[in-house]
Amino acid sequence: MDELPRLGVNIDHVATLRNARGEDYPSPVRAAILCQESGADGITAHLREDRRHIRDSDIQEIKEQISIPLNFEMAPTNEMLDIAVRTLPNACCIVPEKREEVTTEGGIDLRRSHNVLGPIINELKKNNIRVSLFVDASNDQIELSKELGADIVEIHSGEFCRKVHYKTDFQNELNKIKESASFANSIGLETHIGHGITFESIIELSRIEEVKEFNIGHFIIAESVFIGLSEAINKFKNLVRDSRKVL
Repeated sequence: MDELPRLGVNIDHVATLRNARGEDYPSPVRAAILCQESGADGITAHLREDRRHIRDSDIQEIKEQISIPLNFEMAPTNEMLDIAVRTLPNACCIVPEKREEVTTEGGIDLRRSHNVLGPIINELKKNNIRVSLFVDASNDQIELSKELGADIVEIHSGEFCRKVHYKTDFQNELNKIKESASFANSIGLETHIGHGITFESIIELSRIEEVKEFNIGHFIIAESVFIGLSEAINKFKNLVRDSRKVL
């Protein structure tokens, strides 16, 4: 069996819970440390322009406190670029961002954002930060990712996961993700998958051999209310392992 995909845990919604009451608890930094102790392979945190959950100080503290990679999710802005260069995370995942959205609704449109992204990607890479682009399952977007100099594509899995959750036909969405992962691998891009992943949807996604990492946040934090953070992480890792055994 090949090396198992890594599990990155997004701790944004620990910060959401903290900010709901304006207190300093629960601590996203404490969550990041616990995720590390529980077997997570990396920590993801999205510093939004409106600071609705993660704050600037969280990013700095997390980077200082953990020894596993930090994946810094960011909008393609000069403000976020400056913070990334000061923080020096292992990787930056560039995502689209709209103030009115509840969560990221889809991949970044690389054709429309091409001129903005080029200088940002170049600056990140000059600082030895790996660059990931959050894209829809589209060969066109993946090819543009390669042209822009990205190291990684993270394929948006939201629609597939939603269909699995509501028990509707998901095969077409799954096929698009499989084809995109295969294409990304064929042109030398590392493939990650993220958004909306649950215990049910991870099973099919884990069987895509090209995938090197899953980034999961909202469901892990939500499920930890009932079973604890460590148990939620361990269950995901076991599901990935068991799903890979059938390949």
